[in-house]
Amino acid sequence: MLPFHTRSNRLEKDLILKMNSVTKRYPGVTALDNVSFEVERGKVHALVGENGAGKSTLMNILSGATSMDDGEIFINGKKEIFTSPEDSIKHGIAMIYQELNLVDELTVAENIFLGVGQGRSILFHKKQMIEKAEVLLKKYGIDIKADALIKDLSIAKQQMVEIAKALSRKATILIMDEPTSSLSLSDTEHLFSLIKNFQKQGMTIVYISHRMEEIFSICNSVTVLCDGKLINNWNLKDVDENMLISAMVGREITQLFPKEHFALGEPVLQVESFTKDKVFKDISFDVRKGEIFGMAGLIGSGRTEICLSIFGAMKHDSGTITVHGNKIINKHPSDAMKNRIAYVPEDRKLLGLNMKSSIKNNMSITNEDKISKYGYVLKDKERTFVDSMIEQLKVKCFSKMQNIGGLSGGNQQKVVLAKWIARDIDVLILDEPTRGVDVGAKEELHRIIVELAKSGLAIILISSELPEVLGMSDRILVVYEGTVAGIVDASNSTQETIMKLASGRHDV
Repeated sequence: MLPFHTRSNRLEKDLILKMNSVTKRYPGVTALDNVSFEVERGKVHALVGENGAGKSTLMNILSGATSMDDGEIFINGKKEIFTSPEDSIKHGIAMIYQELNLVDELTVAENIFLGVGQGRSILFHKKQMIEKAEVLLKKYGIDIKADALIKDLSIAKQQMVEIAKALSRKATILIMDEPTSSLSLSDTEHLFSLIKNFQKQGMTIVYISHRMEEIFSICNSVTVLCDGKLINNWNLKDVDENMLISAMVGREITQLFPKEHFALGEPVLQVESFTKDKVFKDISFDVRKGEIFGMAGLIGSGRTEICLSIFGAMKHDSGTITVHGNKIINKHPSDAMKNRIAYVPEDRKLLGLNMKSSIKNNMSITNEDKISKYGYVLKDKERTFVDSMIEQLKVKCFSKMQNIGGLSGGNQQKVVLAKWIARDIDVLILDEPTRGVDVGAKEELHRIIVELAKSGLAIILISSELPEVLGMSDRILVVYEGTVAGIVDASNSTQETIMKLASGRHDV
C-alpha cells in the first residue's frame, strides 16, 4: 500500500469543507474508519475508490442522508451537525445522484422549484416561476427551455435540470456521483464546460468517478478511499494514473488494458449490407477468430441496434449474416444461440440477470443442457458446473446461493459472462461490458475478455470509453448516424481519430 500523506501548508481559510475522523459502523462491518476529508474552495475535488470503499457512505453523511457514529463536519470553518438532508441543503450542499429525481410530467421550471420553501407563491404563479427559472438557467449557461416537459428531454438535459435544481437552492458545494455514466461523449464535454463555468463563479465540486481520463481532465485534487479507510490526498499534478489506480485497489496494476496482439485466424462472423430503415444502413464488416473487434460511436449512432439485429433481438430489413462461411438467419435470440452467438447486454440488471435470484440460478438458466438429463436438473452436475464457473471467473461471493443483487457490479458482470461462455459459442458480443464497475473490476474483466479472445472466440466490443475501445481492440468500426464511418486499426489510431469519425468528419 502506498505511504499515507496529506497536502501540507494549506491555509484554513482556503477550506470550504472539512470532515474530521468520520466513522460509520453497520452490523458486522465498519463502512468508514476514522476518515478525514477536506476540500478547497472553488476547486473540483475527485473522490475515488472501488465499489464498497466508502465513497457513497461519506457523501451520504455530508448530504445529511446518513448519520455518523463519530467525527466532525466543518463548513467554512464552523462546526455543523446534519440530522437531515434539509440541514445539509441549508448549508449550501447539494448532491446529484446517478438516479435522477425528477417528475416526468412536470416542466423544467416546476421541477426546479418543487419543494422550495420560499416558493408557495411561485408555484401558484406559473409565469413568474418560468421567468425565474429562465434567469437561473441563463446565469449558469444551461441551454434548456424552462417550460419544456421533463419527459421530452434527453438524459443529459434531465441531468442539467437536476443541477439547476441544486443551484436554485444556492448550493456552494455540489456533489456529483458518476455524472457521465449515461452521457455521450459530446454531452460529457458539455458537462465539463458547465463545471468549469461553475468553478469560475466560485462553486466547489466533489466529483465521484471511476473514469481516470475524466478525473485528470476536470479535477484539481483527489482523495482515495479503500475498504473504508483514507489512503491518500493528492494534488493531481503530483500523481499519475498508475499511482492513483494502485492506491484505489490496494495493489499494483501494471496494465489496465492487457491486450495481446497475435496472428488472427480466419473470419468467423461476416455481416453484409445490413440495413434497418431509419436505424442503420449498409453495414458490412467481418470479425476474425481471436479478434476483439471494437465498435465505437456516439450514443444513438446505432451500434447497439446493429448488434441486437445480429443476435435476433431486433428485426432488420435486409442484409446477410455468415458464420464460418454458412449463411444464417436469426429471427430470435434462440436462433442466434443455436448458431453459436452470445450477447451480453448493456443493462445487466434489466436484461442480463434475474436480480431476485441466486448466482446459481442465473448461471444455470442458459446452460440447462449441460446440467440436465431427460428434462431434470442433476443437482451434482449443477453444483460442479456453478462452482467451476465461480472459480474460473473469480466471482467474489459468500456462496453460490447468494442473491445476485448482493454482488458488486463487477461480480454481477462476471455472472452474466459465465452464463454465455460456458456454452459452445463462436461469437461473443459485449455491449458496454465495464460500464458502472470500479477500476479493479474493470482490469479483471479486461483480462477475462483477452483470455476469451486467445481461446479463439470472435468478440465484438461496444464501448463509449475511448481508452477502452482503443486499448482492447484489434480493429475498430466507427458508426456515425447508422452508417459505417470507417474501420481502423486500433494500434494506429488515437482518440481524436475515433471522435472525428464518430462526429461525421472524414479528414483523418
